[in-house]
Amino acid sequence: MRDLGRERADIGDRGLGAVDVHEKVSIRSEVPNASGFLIRHAQNPDHTKARLELKYEKIAGLKFLKHSRQISTAAQGSAKMCGMAFPTYESMLSVAIDEARAGLAEGGLPIGAALFDGSGLLLGRGHNRRVQENDPSAHGETDAFRKAGRQRSYKETVMVTTLAPCWYCSGLVRQFGIGTVVVGESVNFQGGIEWLRENRVKVIDLNSAECFEMMSDFIAANPAIWNEDIGE
Repeated sequence: MRDLGRERADIGDRGLGAVDVHEKVSIRSEVPNASGFLIRHAQNPDHTKARLELKYEKIAGLKFLKHSRQISTAAQGSAKMCGMAFPTYESMLSVAIDEARAGLAEGGLPIGAALFDGSGLLLGRGHNRRVQENDPSAHGETDAFRKAGRQRSYKETVMVTTLAPCWYCSGLVRQFGIGTVVVGESVNFQGGIEWLRENRVKVIDLNSAECFEMMSDFIAANPAIWNEDIGE
C-alpha cells in the first residue's frame, strides 16, 4: 500500500489542467487483458473503485491517442500512479497483425483490424472473412467494428488496420465518425486514406514492413481473389 497524498499531475499540455490525486491505491496483480496488454489491477481500499477510475480518466486524458503514438511523459507518470499501462500505435497494430495471420491461416485474405476506445481499451478485433464466409461485406474493419458492438460515440475511437481501408471501409469510418485510423501500410493499396484526411480524420501510416510483405506475397499468389476484394 502506498499513500499518494496530494501529488499534482500536471497535464496542461493536453489542455486538461492540473489534477489532485488523493487516493490510497493497492496494486494487487498484473494480468493480460483481451488484447494482450498488461493492465495492473488497482482497487481503492474503501471500495470506491468507480471514483478512482473517474479520477484516472481525468489524469490520463482520453484524447492522447489523437496527438501522439504514446501518452505524454507527464501523463505516463500520472497513469503509473494509478497502476495503468498504455498501448502505443505499434502495439495496437500487433493485434491487427495477429488477426491478419489468422485470416490467412483460414484460407482468406491477410487483412486484420481492431477498434480501440480513446483510452486504449480494445473494443473489438477481426479479420477479412470474405472467402471463409462467402460474404463480400466481411472486410477486416467491418468485422472488428461489428465485434465491438454498439458505442454511444466513435469520435475518440481508433480503428487500426493492417492495410489502408478501401472505399467501403473508409465510408464506415466517416459514417460513424471514427476519429483516428492507424494503417499498417498503404504501399500495396492506398484506398481512401487521402479522402479521410481531407475530411479531418487523423490517419497515421506506420509503414510496417511486416504488413507490406504479408499482403504483397498474398497478392502475388492470389491476384484474382485480391482484385475481387477491391472490386476490380
